[in-house]
Amino acid sequence: MRDQLTARRVALLRPWVDDPYARAVRAGRGPLFLRRSDGWMLPLDVERWCAEADGADTALLRRCRGPVLDIGCGPGRLVAALAARGVPALGVDLSPAAVRRTRRTGGAVLRRSVFDRLPREGHWSTALLVDGNLGIGGDPLALLARIRQLVAPGGRLLVEAAAHEVDERLTVRVEDAVGRHGGEFPWARLGSAALRDVATRTGWLSGERWTDDGRPFAELIRPA
Repeated sequence: MRDQLTARRVALLRPWVDDPYARAVRAGRGPLFLRRSDGWMLPLDVERWCAEADGADTALLRRCRGPVLDIGCGPGRLVAALAARGVPALGVDLSPAAVRRTRRTGGAVLRRSVFDRLPREGHWSTALLVDGNLGIGGDPLALLARIRQLVAPGGRLLVEAAAHEVDERLTVRVEDAVGRHGGEFPWARLGSAALRDVATRTGWLSGERWTDDGRPFAELIRPA
């Protein structure tokens, strides 16, 4: 198991470090894309990630009980918004640029993978997995099983699914509008139905589901 996690961390460390994503986070804007080898491209909403929490984010954060772990926190808008509300929260992200921006906005953050050893394992009341981060590592089963180890019994994972009903395992790279790109890495995209299946297979109970501003969310509960 340790060797598998080490291999997964190596794969995760390749992107997001000093590639177009880092430059976009520093600038606070795109355009930026996930690009597949066949030319398919998925726009990344850098401007929204680097802005303050919007209405859909705020509705999500009202459902959070502290302490909160934001997995793949990016530029840190959700961690900062929780801190402003007085809710204990920690972000984790591999990108140095994202970590620096999160700290500037007043959020607590560690530069770390979700598969690394983390503080308070098994004691987080809420975990967040939004902005496409259900794709981390390209293996949603491994990801949700790992998060189940982090959340306290009776705790919750609030997760954002893809806007369409997809169930894909991809190899992608981050690319900007002029073709500059980072290395390839595994990713995944799951719609709401595929998410429910993966959640059931990894021992989560299904809770509330809702859609806000075209973004589908689900509450998963770790059995007490």
